Amino acid sequence: MDNEEVLALFDRQMRETSPPDGPGTRVERAGRVVRLVGPDPAWNGILWSDLDEECADREIAEQVRHFAALEREFEWKLYAHDTPGDLGERLLAAGFTAEPAEALMVAEAEDQMGAVALPEGVELVPVTDKAGVALMTAVHEQAFGKDSSRIARGMELQLAEAPETLVAVVAMADGVPVSAARMELIPGTEFAGLWGGGTAEAWRGKGIYRALVSYRARVAVERGYRFLQVDASDQSAPILHRLGFARLSTTTPYVHQP
Repeated sequence: MDNEEVLALFDRQMRETSPPDGPGTRVERAGRVVRLVGPDPAWNGILWSDLDEECADREIAEQVRHFAALEREFEWKLYAHDTPGDLGERLLAAGFTAEPAEALMVAEAEDQMGAVALPEGVELVPVTDKAGVALMTAVHEQAFGKDSSRIARGMELQLAEAPETLVAVVAMADGVPVSAARMELIPGTEFAGLWGGGTAEAWRGKGIYRALVSYRARVAVERGYRFLQVDASDQSAPILHRLGFARLSTTTPYVHQP
């Protein structure tokens, strides 16, 4: 995999020309930025920008005005290779708050399809309805220690209106959910996004996370997606590196409240 070529492809398909990623959302090109806009519980934010030192502050101010008029929180998804080089500092000066940086990691989906042995008594169960989403929410709140209700609402809507764009799975141990993850599939792109992989603390280090990656990789290949993409936390990045994922960039969420 040529990392520079794949990063350029990611920027083009998933940022600059990305189609809407869920029910009720729309992608708008506004000046020199591309933004995603949608009603709650959709994510709202800036997907891509092509800014320089002369226009950056003006474009930032325009996006702040736009989302303020909508009374919506939004995120400027900044990548390390975006320009100008001080864009993060300019966002902070405009009232944004930086959240922890994550590693943009990508792998060929076919390379991640290998079978993985699960611990005795553990099985992977597809999530297809509200009850399954509730199981996932319970695991995520254990694993990450934060409220997952907004993600749950978005998944329920997606399963009801665009089920072909979402793959979700929960690992059950004797009827108890112990790990879960989802995959977002945006038609017209080559990247399947892996999200929300979380495991209850007592079940970590047993190969379940790897099994969830493999499960989603097989589905991605079956549906014609070439790459798996992850915004990886410091906790998951080392695991993904060992699995063969390449780190292509770093992404930092800058959040602005209405």
